[in-house]
Amino acid sequence: MKHLLLFLFATSAFAEVKTDTITISMRDGIKLATDIYRDDAVTKAPVILMRTPYDRTKQKATGERWAKAGYVFIAQDCRGKFGSAGDFAPYNNEGQDGYDTLEWITGQPWCSGRVGMMGGSYVGAVQWQAAAENPPGLAVIAPQATWSSFYRNLHLGGSVRLSLISGWIAGNTPKPEGVKPADMSQALLRLPLSDVDEAIGWPMPWLDAMLTHPKPDGFWTRLDLTSRLPELQLPALHVVGYYDYFSRESVGNFMIMQKQAREPKTRQQQRLILGPWDHGTVGKTKVAEVEFGPEAAVDTFALQMDWFDRHLKQDPAAQAKPFPPVRYFSMGDNVWHDAQTWPPEGFTETSFYLHSDGKANTGKGNGRITRTAATQNETPDTFRADPAKPTPANPITETRPIKAAVWGPVDQSATEDRDDVLVYTSEPMTEPLTFAGNAEAKLHVSTDTPDADWAVKLIDVHPDGFAQNIARGILRGRYRNSLLKPELMQPGQVYEITVDLGPVAATIAKGHQLRVDISGADFPLYDRNPNTAEGIFSNKTAIATEQVHHKPGALSHIILPTH
Repeated sequence: MKHLLLFLFATSAFAEVKTDTITISMRDGIKLATDIYRDDAVTKAPVILMRTPYDRTKQKATGERWAKAGYVFIAQDCRGKFGSAGDFAPYNNEGQDGYDTLEWITGQPWCSGRVGMMGGSYVGAVQWQAAAENPPGLAVIAPQATWSSFYRNLHLGGSVRLSLISGWIAGNTPKPEGVKPADMSQALLRLPLSDVDEAIGWPMPWLDAMLTHPKPDGFWTRLDLTSRLPELQLPALHVVGYYDYFSRESVGNFMIMQKQAREPKTRQQQRLILGPWDHGTVGKTKVAEVEFGPEAAVDTFALQMDWFDRHLKQDPAAQAKPFPPVRYFSMGDNVWHDAQTWPPEGFTETSFYLHSDGKANTGKGNGRITRTAATQNETPDTFRADPAKPTPANPITETRPIKAAVWGPVDQSATEDRDDVLVYTSEPMTEPLTFAGNAEAKLHVSTDTPDADWAVKLIDVHPDGFAQNIARGILRGRYRNSLLKPELMQPGQVYEITVDLGPVAATIAKGHQLRVDISGADFPLYDRNPNTAEGIFSNKTAIATEQVHHKPGALSHIILPTH
């Protein structure tokens, strides 16, 4: 009898997962292809939903894994993608389609009435969009590397994440039969910016629409959910990396939910995992050219399992385990830390001042960083920003052409050989410098053109010379005071600007050096500024002579939250 019971238990534990492929009708009659993974032995269970534009059938292994863990897993093609009918218009229908899908799920006899959603990037954004519609049954979400404001994910400081948006739209817009795409490196250099789709090879209306609305105006309102987040009553697991182009938004979503959610219980049900990853390497140890060590490895499935067991299954054992609201990785010393908030408590904003004798150009110049502000006038540093030869985001090599620019950490040394890059470096650290929080650069700048960009990189210089970028940001001059009301720059006038460098946690080790690079472009991660302020439809350019000032009354500096 004992052996029979063991056999029956084993048979149940490893029962075959059943997969059904169906279509679910949306409110307008469009049918969306949907795969359902469930264990027939389980009569009623909580459901995990993934809505994706990247082919639901690729989720087979994931679906079976969740089904074996006691859940029903559902993968659905977004409208107009793969098996689903309709036209794909990025993000346009995801809120309503998510609502309709959740309404259908909660009406099924095998659904416990509680549904969670999971996935990253686009697949994370659809979770926020569905949640904002207050659908039935949605009890928890696990958005990874994503946004709640579509404008802020495509734009930073008035500039456009050009290679990201152009590459993504090109890959998700059907091209006419027989059309061969142009070389993306050349297409990204096309002016006016409104013609990038033609340069790639075929019309892309959504790309045109996004590029030709550079301000957060009414075009973006429908896809800006930020103001609605505090009304949600949802536990959320937020996961993102410092090098991810969506890091600011993901961290911002967590901060809003933890600090502004109307329900106190909701504030206590937020968790942020912040690691050293870019958009495609969450949980990995090596990112671009840097190996962060075994500690950087994270089992995202285990994180999600704990989260869903806690909030979806409502398993008492899972609920009994406390969890830190924030778990963040410190780059350099490569260790994890727990915190109650982001930014973590116990850190103080500290200024690091830029100095030179007016010759900070290239890594061989005399740009310096100290904790002491200038007490007398110093000659400003000058560089020329030529839109025809924009400063590249990363050093260009045979294996990494312009179009292959990466967000992750790579040696910046070769870029620092360019005369259009100002380089400021500290003395080698005598003690480790640790910081964690949101970094920024406050610069005093001038230009001889109506507009210009200031791109800033925060860098950890290793003793062997490897210059590892650890944070970056950019600001378009005419948007220095307002994204909605741009103001042209007057030639020669000195302006104070603030460049957001995003969330970062790192330790600059003893013997390493802190460095700041400043240039007029970070191309093609961000679009070039033509420097003319004539707008998105103009192909005119001008070479800007830009200056960074560091003197009493105009103290350019970076601000790091130090321990």
